[in-house]
Amino acid sequence: MLHALHNDALGKLILRLAVGGLILLHGIAKLLNPDALNWIGNLLAGYGLPSFLAYGVLIGEVLAPLMAIVGWQARLGGLLMAINMVVAIILVHTHELFALTDSGGWALELQGMYLFGAVAIVFLGSGRMAYRPD
Repeated sequence: MLHALHNDALGKLILRLAVGGLILLHGIAKLLNPDALNWIGNLLAGYGLPSFLAYGVLIGEVLAPLMAIVGWQARLGGLLMAINMVVAIILVHTHELFALTDSGGWALELQGMYLFGAVAIVFLGSGRMAYRPD
């Protein structure tokens, strides 16, 4: 019976849909609220970086998740999402890196789950249940 649960392709699909789908929602929110890109641009400028780099978040939170969801170049999509999460952690969450919540969890557990889920996609790839262009 447990043998029926051994399905690497389905596991990879679930991972791609979960990580890609949840990060994509953040990207859609940024598309619907352009002020978020201005806010990110101001954070980047505070680090001495050009504010136009804020548009890179659309690659990491829209394009890359879509790549992962459909399974086309999923490893690259995972890498772009992971880079996006590292930048988000550096820009916004550095002060929480070693912090715990009142319930004992890591303050960055959501960001960490996105980051390490994306890294898992980098190493696992898309699997058989993926878009394969001819």
